[in-house]
Amino acid sequence: VQLVESGGGLVQAGGSLRLSCAASGLTFSYYHMAWFRQAPGKEREFVAAIAWNGGRIYYADSVKGRFTISRDNAENTVYLQMNSLEPEDTAVYCCAAKTLTMQVSTTSAHGYNYWGQGTQVTVSS
Repeated sequence: VQLVESGGGLVQAGGSLRLSCAASGLTFSYYHMAWFRQAPGKEREFVAAIAWNGGRIYYADSVKGRFTISRDNAENTVYLQMNSLEPEDTAVYCCAAKTLTMQVSTTSAHGYNYWGQGTQVTVSS
């Protein structure tokens, strides 16, 4: 199984980025998907999650209204559209997959079966 993130980079505050996570080696539609992030010296933080069929979506309060998670099961890909970026959003962003038999609503990193390596997002002020 591989989860490969892309789309990170350097952007000015107020700008936008779109992250992608391409999955292979698994039946993508059997998995809930999520984005987490980790800034230097900080704990890993939940960002957003989407159910296996896109029917339920959850966001961290810190990104609600600015970020949008979506998925394309035909393309085995999950996306994170990030708008109005702030310097505090600077982190490595990772996608993760969890079997649909688990709850999608939890913000905990526990229970996720697979993780990507991450993509760096840097927001300058």
